[in-house]
Amino acid sequence: MWANFWFVVFPYVCFAIFVVGHIWRYRHDQFGWTTRTSQVLESRWLRLGSPLFHFGALFVIVGHIGGLLIPPSWTRAIGIDDHTYHLVAVWGGAVAGLVLCAGLIILLIRRFAYSQRIRVVTNGWDYLMYALLTAEIFVGMWQTIAINIFGEGYEYRGTISVWFRQLFILQPDPAMILDAPIWYAWHAVLACLIMAIWPFTRLVHVWSIPVAYLARPYVVYRRKHAPDIAPVTTRMRR
Repeated sequence: MWANFWFVVFPYVCFAIFVVGHIWRYRHDQFGWTTRTSQVLESRWLRLGSPLFHFGALFVIVGHIGGLLIPPSWTRAIGIDDHTYHLVAVWGGAVAGLVLCAGLIILLIRRFAYSQRIRVVTNGWDYLMYALLTAEIFVGMWQTIAINIFGEGYEYRGTISVWFRQLFILQPDPAMILDAPIWYAWHAVLACLIMAIWPFTRLVHVWSIPVAYLARPYVVYRRKHAPDIAPVTTRMRR
């Protein structure tokens, strides 16, 4: 019963909250749809920690998408055997994960230990978000390092990936994920929880890519000069 709840019902509940929550947030809290940046309060640690965290997260997410959505038969069809794929995925994931961890540690120290002013502007959703992200990253790194690098290794594409793709056809088989080490089950549950709280935290800024900025018209600025000198025009986007 619990397996059916956590790995059949729970993912869909979290996804529903994810969708409805974003719609509600956009309709009722557009002014709060920001990162609530604290750069004006402290920028030195942020300049170091933020790029590490975001670039590390980007490569980790790309690796997860490839591992979960691409079946082994596809990689074999283009000449990549399972052993080569495993080596690239594990070591590439380890490097990306270490970069992500470094960025997260810097941001956590900055927010909760280094600056009292930043800690004051940290709300309850921030505490929950950082706690879940820290737990999720720790479990993921444990899988990568303890199980796949120093342990016996585990081929998740035959179980976890199958279960994940089954979610899209509304036929998830919890037995697939129960056959994996328990760390993978925790990783999946934590990912669902992060998806559920996403709309109510600063994570919504992920969807605010300023693509329209590239098509906005220029604003013309003219400097004042002496009458005998032609004015200089500067063009800037709004």
